Amino acid sequence: MIKQIDHLAIVVTDLERSRKFFEILGFEEAIRSTLDAVFLESVTGIKGAVGSFVGMKHQSSQLVIELLHFSNPKPLSDPDCGNPGRIGFRHLAFSVKDIEHTVSRLKELGVTFLSPIRTWEKTGKRLVYFHGPDGILMELAQYPEEEK
Repeated sequence: MIKQIDHLAIVVTDLERSRKFFEILGFEEAIRSTLDAVFLESVTGIKGAVGSFVGMKHQSSQLVIELLHFSNPKPLSDPDCGNPGRIGFRHLAFSVKDIEHTVSRLKELGVTFLSPIRTWEKTGKRLVYFHGPDGILMELAQYPEEEK
């Protein structure tokens, strides 16, 4: 059966802008490739698909985030992408050791948060949401055992 979660693919409108955003979060580029059109079409079922991707890795995780850009056909925009009540993929969460420091640093770099940091009374988890590239909903989470 499943050995581990391998990767998370995110379709983006601007590959370089998205790569830079994930670098701000501490990810590094692990692989970059233009995808073979015949292969891409056969895997996705999208006629005439042309695209490229950048695989981003974080030193603390095995998970690769694949940023995928289709140059053909033009990516479909989803006006509900960052809506927390939308069906399907909801958000990508990152565990942090010091949520105040991380939020402060990201604010300095232009990231806007949806609210102040909140605490979930059931677990003591401290969390805050923000939007990444193309409106993707993201979360920072600090668990009580990870207190500074």
